[in-house]
Amino acid sequence: QLQLVESGGGLVQPGGSLRLSCAASGFTLDYYDIGWFRQAPGKEREGVSCISRSGGRINYAESVKGRFTISRDNAKNTVYLQMNSLKPEDTAVYYCAAELRPFGRSCPEGAYEYHYWGQGTQVTVSS
Repeated sequence: QLQLVESGGGLVQPGGSLRLSCAASGFTLDYYDIGWFRQAPGKEREGVSCISRSGGRINYAESVKGRFTISRDNAKNTVYLQMNSLKPEDTAVYYCAAELRPFGRSCPEGAYEYHYWGQGTQVTVSS
């Protein structure tokens, strides 16, 4: 059974950091592009970042550029999202998603382009 499990969320003060993990089980992430999305209460799910299967193509939302870093360790079957300089507006449930993709293409940025989703992890930025 294909499963994605996010972890690493929590409560952090503004300016703080968190590292989210997205671990896959039941399949290998080697052939999958991975996206991170978030959804705040009353708002639509939005894309945060994505990384291609090789790690060679990465995209970030404008709102997180320079603060968030996505990476992957295929040997550990895990993708990470390092979040620095967190702001209250970063508060949301964060989801990772996976999509089987051919090699050499840019990772998809739309939520509708991903088939497999984790259950989400809550990130709260507050003093």
